[in-house]
Amino acid sequence: MSAYHTIYAVVRQIPVGKVATYGQIATLAGMAGQARLVGYALYRVTDSLEVPWHRVINAKGEISESPFRHGDDHLQRTLLEQEGVQFSPEGKISLKDYLWQAELDSSFEF
Repeated sequence: MSAYHTIYAVVRQIPVGKVATYGQIATLAGMAGQARLVGYALYRVTDSLEVPWHRVINAKGEISESPFRHGDDHLQRTLLEQEGVQFSPEGKISLKDYLWQAELDSSFEF
């Protein structure tokens, strides 16, 4: 399985209404210290892959904004709010309340 497919498999495990950090996904995918690779992989997600990319945020509890996402920063917030995730007035998500406590599905394989 390629690195991107492994990352996608982990991201698919994040439940509705929860978030994970780029670093958390990298660690769970067996790629500790490669949070940027997770970002690169998620940038390449298409609808056909069915990967809930919007549930991955930075370690500060924020959406990582990028001019290369062509408006997806706003879309990410909208999708998270539709799942019940609340943002502070400063635009942050409480990791205490919403961080996924990863217990990967027992059928999960790399």
